[in-house]
Amino acid sequence: MEHPRPLLRRNDWQCLDGTWKFAFDDAALWQRPADVRYAATIVVPFAPESQRSTIGDTALHSRLWYSHRVSLQGRQPAAGQRLLLHFGAVDYRATVWVNGQRAGEHVGGHSPFTVDVTEWASADAFELTLLAEDDPLDMHKPRGKQDWQPEPHAIWYPRSSGIWRTVWLERVPATHVSRLRWSADVARWQIAFDARIDGDVRGMTLAVTLSVGGALISSDVIALQQQHVSRSISLPDPGIDDAREAWLWSPEHPQLIDARLELRGPDGTVVDAIDSYTAMRSVEVDDARFLLNGRPYALRMVLDQGYWPDSLMTADSAALRADVEHIKRLGFNGARKHQKSEDPRWLYWADRLGLCVWCEMPSAYAFSDATVHALCDEWRALVERDLSHPCVVAWVPINESWGVPALPTQARQVDLVRALYHMTRALDGTRPVIGNDGWEMPCGDIVAIHDYSARPDVLLQRYGDAAAVQHSLQHERPGGGRKLLVAGFDGSQRPTMLTEFGGIACMPEGDVGWGYSQLRTGAELLDRYGQLLQAVHACKGLAGFCYTQLTDTFFEKNGLLDAQRKPKADARALASATRGVEIDEREYAANPFGYSARWLANTKR
Repeated sequence: MEHPRPLLRRNDWQCLDGTWKFAFDDAALWQRPADVRYAATIVVPFAPESQRSTIGDTALHSRLWYSHRVSLQGRQPAAGQRLLLHFGAVDYRATVWVNGQRAGEHVGGHSPFTVDVTEWASADAFELTLLAEDDPLDMHKPRGKQDWQPEPHAIWYPRSSGIWRTVWLERVPATHVSRLRWSADVARWQIAFDARIDGDVRGMTLAVTLSVGGALISSDVIALQQQHVSRSISLPDPGIDDAREAWLWSPEHPQLIDARLELRGPDGTVVDAIDSYTAMRSVEVDDARFLLNGRPYALRMVLDQGYWPDSLMTADSAALRADVEHIKRLGFNGARKHQKSEDPRWLYWADRLGLCVWCEMPSAYAFSDATVHALCDEWRALVERDLSHPCVVAWVPINESWGVPALPTQARQVDLVRALYHMTRALDGTRPVIGNDGWEMPCGDIVAIHDYSARPDVLLQRYGDAAAVQHSLQHERPGGGRKLLVAGFDGSQRPTMLTEFGGIACMPEGDVGWGYSQLRTGAELLDRYGQLLQAVHACKGLAGFCYTQLTDTFFEKNGLLDAQRKPKADARALASATRGVEIDEREYAANPFGYSARWLANTKR
């Protein structure tokens, strides 16, 4: 999957990644594209702090200029067509010029944006300029794990300034599908979609076909009366559970439903064609459990920071796929993508290969009016970007009170967390939302606790059964003395998960790094990991867990994999501990991802 937007794909697109002109401008010497004196080149989409950008400058920079001559290669838009310029992410404030004329701007370092450049596309080429303004010391903007100090320390990592995700062009017809949203209703055995069509829809129809494995299962043609269309499609319902299971998506059985949308003119001519996909699956919680497709499902997640040593937060599709595969090989059925909005292609591989995902908002650090505006605006954009991915099973707008440091005592900060929770529920009522992951929870559909105790017996004491969990919620403070619940929030009627624990740093003698506890050898790591996971599996008061963490990430050496994605201990043995069952070598070699027998049989056919 190379397309930067897997859920709304057209064939007519052009990637602009590659070598661009580049200049730092910390003194704000230049205000217009014509003024800029470029002293270097950069490989887009890699941030200038990364080695793969060919810049590799990790100093504090606040203004970055980019320039690129875009060749349309004879693909100028025809009469009525539009040419759209897409940016996957630019940190933090972006201003775009085309041929020296201001064409658009965007605020938010993690969300995508689009600029219509049709009026400059009559020639075969145009000059594209972008100014990225990114104050490295601003603690009020969403920044995730990007360090404010010159060098990364403890659990913070190098910055990713400027362009750090794919830039691409797309040619679209005058009337085209601009927005597409999928959802499933397992109880009614229906797939629902919402589509937004830009342009004149008079006399037009929208044809929607769904198929599985190339076999048509539904064909629907809708006469358009307005630019927004919403429709529920009933699928052939086999009724009995055993037959229904063949249709349902899960990590053990990641069944997707391919979708094709064709916007047709009054004469039946195809005006716009979209390829997409969806899945039949549901997510719910009751008072003690997480439910997938109406059945209790124990989440075994790993904390995934999404950084690579030479490219920081940016990776190609092959590396994104490889990380999903690593997670599954280690026995996990889910990942909590931590302090980062991940590339939609990573979500595609989680959809395709089967991985439950918690999507999290990159945090701000300080609280102010600016924090409120920035979090609400960008979180809304990210939820809307990702909500059609079947793999996404929960939303996390706030982590560990970052950005709301006085949460227990300041009503405004409590109100912000509650506002983000309710806004997320309003945008997407089909998934649970965690109000503040870790501690000091004022709201939320899941009680999410961070507890880095290195003693398995302590974890059993705190979470061994429902009574122990309720006692811990009222009396234990595993997060550096912080209360788990804010006054007024009753967590007793919600499932409880241990969403960060472990954090074992495994480093050879002489290596320098950080973790909640430190070991030297892979054998020691495997033994300690096995003991912790055995205790967590025995904690009947928990509905799931998330281990810290997948990979070593800069100064943090607490990964099950090192920074180059090499396991620190035998992967099969780690997977056995993760799953809580012994996996023999032949079984692991034949099925390292833990797929069901039904899925394996289907894929072989």
